[in-house]
Amino acid sequence: MAFNTLKVENFLRRVSAASIKKYATASEAVQVQEEPPVHFRTAESNPVNHTTQHQERFYTIPNDVYKKLYSGGGLPKEFMKQVKTFNECCFLTRSPTIEILSYLRNTNYNKPVNRYVLYGPSGCGKTLSMAHILHYGLATQKVLIHIPWAPNWFRHPKEVANSTTREGYVDLPIDAAAWLIHFKNQNSQLLEQLKLTTDKEYTWSLRESTPRGVPLMQLIDLGINRVRYASEIIIALTSELKEASIAGKCQTLVMIDGYNIFFTDRTRVFTDAKAMVLPDKVSLTIAALEMTKYDWCNGAVVVSVDQLAVGGKKESDLPRLLLGKAGFEHLDPFMPVSVNPYTDSEFYNVMDYFKDRRWVRNCDDEGLQELKLLSAKNGFKLMNLCAAL
Repeated sequence: MAFNTLKVENFLRRVSAASIKKYATASEAVQVQEEPPVHFRTAESNPVNHTTQHQERFYTIPNDVYKKLYSGGGLPKEFMKQVKTFNECCFLTRSPTIEILSYLRNTNYNKPVNRYVLYGPSGCGKTLSMAHILHYGLATQKVLIHIPWAPNWFRHPKEVANSTTREGYVDLPIDAAAWLIHFKNQNSQLLEQLKLTTDKEYTWSLRESTPRGVPLMQLIDLGINRVRYASEIIIALTSELKEASIAGKCQTLVMIDGYNIFFTDRTRVFTDAKAMVLPDKVSLTIAALEMTKYDWCNGAVVVSVDQLAVGGKKESDLPRLLLGKAGFEHLDPFMPVSVNPYTDSEFYNVMDYFKDRRWVRNCDDEGLQELKLLSAKNGFKLMNLCAAL
């Protein structure tokens, strides 16, 4: 009898211990779920829902979106290194971005396109603001015509060839083919759904042509596989998308970073005779300027102007000076949106994010004030300063 009593007592003791552990674990789980989110982050990763309540907080870009949108460019190299180091891509939701997103939500797309120009000091976040807006374009199923950094075409052309169809023009065939790959990565899934086809017949040579009614993906693949035609195919592709937008078959979002390079008076594009070629004689410029005109609907245009696009030689960051007379008149009317250095709240949230990622350690209030003064709250300078700590 004593043995049985001992067994019962041991059994009850084990059950009691297991119950305590079970309820303790459940309590901890509830506590974790109810824990408030980190103040510098937002759990809302869909830019369609971003409003002023998400402002000054970081949101995380899903990995599949990151690869689809930015594998061909669109983010500063230093930022991409940071993404690799942190093992995540996060954007700070800033006031200029929220402003443009609100305009895009409330746009009447049946009217001629609105043009938005991001401007401000170099390093303050124009490119990242455009990357955020690009994510919005993907989320709202817009066809994306995205030129990540237009000055690359005119500063570091991979190859220069005389145009076979436009007298006095030059093509950048390798750069054009690379852009078509970028366009395909961003839009292939949507183009398959929309089933867009060519509305015209195109002749590329005596033996090669593209008939009317061919899927746009086939036209894109031709430009990728036949590099010599890539520049002309880009012109044809953008023209087809423009007409498709006017017809209401799709909505198109045009985004060009460093847009003022198209109106510069100096490039590193040279003919075989070593003569410098200005942007207006590069065939790719035709497509860029056509898509930023005011003569179409069911779309929007977002561009940035930057001193770095023209070598940082201008004395002002304002669009009028950076675009010049020709560029300003081409875009006018447009909505200028200023991208400024961080606010105090943004600065401290960025520093808290760096601390959370173990990028900055043991930074007291005095150190924060020093970083604020040294960087002047410029995002690029702050990132480099923290990397050097």
